[in-house]
Amino acid sequence: MNIAVATDSDYEYIKERDHHILENLILPKIKQKEIFILKSDGLHIGWMRHSFFWDNTPFMNMIWIDIPFRNKGVGKKAVLYWEEEMRNKGFKLVMTSTLANEEAQHFYRKLGYRDSGCLLLENEPLEILLTKGL
Repeated sequence: MNIAVATDSDYEYIKERDHHILENLILPKIKQKEIFILKSDGLHIGWMRHSFFWDNTPFMNMIWIDIPFRNKGVGKKAVLYWEEEMRNKGFKLVMTSTLANEEAQHFYRKLGYRDSGCLLLENEPLEILLTKGL
């Protein structure tokens, strides 16, 4: 598996699959190096997108692994890669979140993330905020 910062050539792949981001934000995030592409044998198998909470703390907004590649350690490798990238940039803390009704919370806890708060939006499951010291 290969992990790399997304480039303009990855735009169509992201646009077609990431339905949790406004289309007009994809290219700016690519330019800001806030999207990583996951590939296997030269083929796209997923992506990871982040931003900055309070404009100073890396926040993983989205990680997606195509179904045939799940439960094979790809997600773990991607998260650890991102954490190392953030550590190399001098950050001491990273964040992410997941819905309380999603299995991802267990994945993040196994990687050392700790529950750090929550957000409750009307008609939505509880959003768990997780942090990890680098």
